[in-house]
Amino acid sequence: MKSVSDISRRGVLAQAAGLALSGRILGANDRVRIAVCGVRKRGWDHVRQFSKLPNVEVAAVCEVDENVLNGRLGDMEKLKLAKPATYIDVRKLMEDKTIDAVSIATTHSWHALIAIWACQAGKDVYVEKPCSHNWWEGRQLISAAKKYNRIMQHGTQGRSRQSAVEAMKKLHEGVIGDLYLARGLCYKRRNTIGHTPAEPTPPGVHYDLWTGPAPLRPFTRNRFHYNWHWFWDTGNGDLGNQGVHQLDVARWGLGVTFPNKVSAIGGHFLFDDDQETPNTLNCAFQYDLPGGKRKMIEFGVRHWITNREAEIGTEYMYSHGQGPNSIGDIFYGSNGYLAIGDEDVLNGYRAYIGPDMTPGPTAHMGGDHFANFIDVVRSRKKEDLHAPVEEAHISCTLVHLANASYRLGRTLNFDPETEKVIGDEEANRLLRGEDRGYRKPFVIPEKV
Repeated sequence: MKSVSDISRRGVLAQAAGLALSGRILGANDRVRIAVCGVRKRGWDHVRQFSKLPNVEVAAVCEVDENVLNGRLGDMEKLKLAKPATYIDVRKLMEDKTIDAVSIATTHSWHALIAIWACQAGKDVYVEKPCSHNWWEGRQLISAAKKYNRIMQHGTQGRSRQSAVEAMKKLHEGVIGDLYLARGLCYKRRNTIGHTPAEPTPPGVHYDLWTGPAPLRPFTRNRFHYNWHWFWDTGNGDLGNQGVHQLDVARWGLGVTFPNKVSAIGGHFLFDDDQETPNTLNCAFQYDLPGGKRKMIEFGVRHWITNREAEIGTEYMYSHGQGPNSIGDIFYGSNGYLAIGDEDVLNGYRAYIGPDMTPGPTAHMGGDHFANFIDVVRSRKKEDLHAPVEEAHISCTLVHLANASYRLGRTLNFDPETEKVIGDEEANRLLRGEDRGYRKPFVIPEKV
């Protein structure tokens, strides 16, 4: 394995013209070679799930913490998986012309840049949620996927769950009447992260590369593994971590895209710790539709004690010692409501009909989001993707709008056509990431 000092610091943009033509045309029986970026937590799920698929090989892993990397190589050996190529610097990975697709499970601040670099290098992309750290990155992702004709799947895997697909069909057919409201629940029992002081970077951690596009802060344990979610430089709070799944389902069920008005209020309650993002957040998204009709999404983030709502959560979580998490969506119509939960938390979906709340349709069926991605990598039929980047961008924009409303302390009026906040340039600068900027050379290009 090469050390960072041995790796050229030149950007991948100069290589893009030649590499963009390197994507192979795969036949039905050709092996798809995947590289996974970030393998400590969610990325390790990527390794295991892709490895289960026929004619798919996790051929490379990229990880900036050599302690994690070495541990995962041992884990792969135990699973009798082929030893992958290893990379610390993702730019070197992009030079590997044998890699067909890149799967991204890094900090949110890295998602878009790695995905764009992969497109430029002729590789398809599976990018974890949220695909963007700010609104502008989502627009750049759409442009890159289109320009380089790449397949790009978003990690909102609920769109591959067959029970969710059936629930959406029932909703759109009118099972609970005229839909007007969706409530998204992101109630996860998360303890305080406490305070951690600045300290020397641990051996084996390439902190400059870990930080990437974000400002280079002094190393602390709380800004590093997992807790980076709770800092604006690298994460989007739990609204962008867990909540984007439920926002995506809420929008899917209501059949809406960008909202016209967004308001979010909340704060960091209860705990005295290093967390910057709110641990309690109440959001509202208003949709003004043709004919004078309106629809609305309500969304709640809560990090501590919660209650069960519409039977979402509880049984599975308690049986696994995780306490009262409630993660899912409730849809309200003129003739009842329908609840749909996160995988393994609610048995798919349940509908309740009429004023007496008579039990209606219910189902629980799984699905394989990774397999859907691989199928489309082979077929090149982008219309078969369950979570294409265009849909991902809309759902992630809801996250960014709500976070901007919270941070600025005011309601935002949004123009769905221009994708701009009306009469609020401070909000538009926040949505473009100008509050943080990009640290050279890890810069999202203006022209992808």
